[in-house]
Amino acid sequence: MTKSKKIFLALFVVFMIIILYISYDISRRTTFPGSKGNLKERITDQVEK
Repeated sequence: MTKSKKIFLALFVVFMIIILYISYDISRRTTFPGSKGNLKERITDQVEK
């Protein structure tokens, strides 16, 4: 492999690690919308019925 290909491969690996870390961090801080329990909209829908 030439030197430029090695540099490109190294930068690609570092970039992918950064993207995976950011994705993991964002997914860890957010919750699935269906698991939020009693939202105001759900409570008012149940009371109105």
